[in-house]
Amino acid sequence: MSTYEDLEFDQGADVAVALETVDTSGAVKDLTNHTITAKMKRTYKSTDASDIQAFNCVVVPPPTAGDITLSLTNAETGALRAGRWVYDVEMSFVDSADNTIRERILQGQITVNPQVTD
Repeated sequence: MSTYEDLEFDQGADVAVALETVDTSGAVKDLTNHTITAKMKRTYKSTDASDIQAFNCVVVPPPTAGDITLSLTNAETGALRAGRWVYDVEMSFVDSADNTIRERILQGQITVNPQVTD
């Protein structure tokens, strides 16, 4: 089961969210050969491209430290409509039997605060 956390961003600002991952025993998770994807949407059912924004996702070296950074540029946040959004973060890897294993690790709501100064 994923962790739930609400976030708050400002339109027109660079955003970086640092995540530290752990396994079920509480030990740092080794992210070697893992892929991270994350998106935010105006609603869970949004399909309009202007209501969907993918995060830039990076496993911070070394992957054995379990750290992830999600980011958006100021141009990307500047294009977001102010208000409430939903998001999730998923991690995937291919196991030894060549199966893709996907896990949702974080989800919640994002409040995008309106920008006054361009």
